[in-house]
Amino acid sequence: MTLIDLFEKQKKYLNFFFENLDIQKANVILDVLVSAKNNIIFSGIGKSAIVAKKIALTMLSTGSKAMFLPPIDALHGDIALIHKDDVFIAFSRSGETGELLKLIPHIKKRGAKVISFVSNAKSSLAKQSDYFIELPLEKELCPYNLAPTTSTTIQMILGDILTVALMQKKKFSLKEYALNHPSGAIGMQISLKVKDLMIKNDDLPLCSEDDLIKDVIHILSSKKCGALLIVDEAKKLKGIFTDGDLRRLMQNKTLDFFNKKMKDIMIVSPIFISPNDLAIDAMRQMENKKQITIIPVIENENLLGLIRMHDIIQIGLKSLTYS
Repeated sequence: MTLIDLFEKQKKYLNFFFENLDIQKANVILDVLVSAKNNIIFSGIGKSAIVAKKIALTMLSTGSKAMFLPPIDALHGDIALIHKDDVFIAFSRSGETGELLKLIPHIKKRGAKVISFVSNAKSSLAKQSDYFIELPLEKELCPYNLAPTTSTTIQMILGDILTVALMQKKKFSLKEYALNHPSGAIGMQISLKVKDLMIKNDDLPLCSEDDLIKDVIHILSSKKCGALLIVDEAKKLKGIFTDGDLRRLMQNKTLDFFNKKMKDIMIVSPIFISPNDLAIDAMRQMENKKQITIIPVIENENLLGLIRMHDIIQIGLKSLTYS
């Protein structure tokens, strides 16, 4: 069987899952999770345990109190952390996992609600649970129908969908997401602001409208910002003049431009950005404009700084999309 054949077969098995899943039961389970007063605790054995742990961690990072509890650990003392306001979710393809079947009665004695995700509606685990949902499984992708392949995929699908549904129900905001992801690419995308990276104060390459280019070209070179910011006496931005503008003037093969005033050669009304905007948005603006590698930072019409593509890239921020 070729790789293409395997993709097609898995697609067929996943379509079987989507076409036969009881959405009404999924909605009931979602309501139970939304109303959970304390922890949502996931458990499982083997490959199902790996999926359960992943869903617990994703749910935790997206605004829900969630955790993973191995059934063996629970049976040897860790069950003490389970309270009556908890929801316990067991992952099992067969619904006959011995460790979970031993654990469920003790979970129920502690007053927690029990939900099982199984691929056998008539299983012992489904019968013992307060709620269960059958994950329709036509067959494992494994040629012997043994290795958990399709079954773990559909467990992951349902778990992730419920996680996102919980985010929406709880109106989990991007700001809250940022607080939970302070590091790495995700954290920087949603927390790093323009004001954290911008050049400011004495490092800004400033000049006035009446300055001659020949008198301020050294500022363009020494400040290494790739531009001159033309301001009035109140430090309000009037225009911008970039390295690229200088190169274009020099292509005229005449030195007349050296005696021009900045107001005659500057770009009037350049794009700008707020200091509280995300740095990733500044990067996207520059990428969209193709030739732009710097943006002035303005607040209440006052020039506060300058952000450069170079600094954004150097910090390690990558232009990944989010919505």
